[in-house]
Amino acid sequence: MKKFRNNGAIGALLDEYEKAILEIKEITGSLTDHELKQIVDKETKDPDCVSIQSILGHVIRAGYNYVIVIRKSLGEQIEYRTAPAFDTKEEYRNELGEMFKYNEKLFSDYPDIQLEQYEEAKKIPVRWGQKYDVEQLFEHAIVHLLRHRRQIERFMIRIRGAEER
Repeated sequence: MKKFRNNGAIGALLDEYEKAILEIKEITGSLTDHELKQIVDKETKDPDCVSIQSILGHVIRAGYNYVIVIRKSLGEQIEYRTAPAFDTKEEYRNELGEMFKYNEKLFSDYPDIQLEQYEEAKKIPVRWGQKYDVEQLFEHAIVHLLRHRRQIERFMIRIRGAEER
């Protein structure tokens, strides 16, 4: 039976975030390192979406940077992360775990953090122009993982379909 965190909304956010990461780890488990690096989308202008390797680097960078934007809003002087460039799927899978630990640490460092913010002026601005409260930013982070998990699954179908011909 699955063990759930018992700290209310924070627990729910962390449980779902961890579940989304575990799903990415699960689907990438059968990848070869060659498949990881294979260019799948030659038409996109987004360098974060050309291969499974680039998607995983993007997902990890974003996972760290969502927390960093929250920490910055709380007054911390901290630098944004860049996307890692690893050669193996295992390195990416390990870094997904480290990124999740970094997310968990936010709540141990700020146990009384306010998740919801109804005043627009107190919401956290992000680089793409929207404003979020902590809960909304974590919800966005979870869906971000889900969208890219789906993209990885579709890339794997394209890679393996091409190999079967």
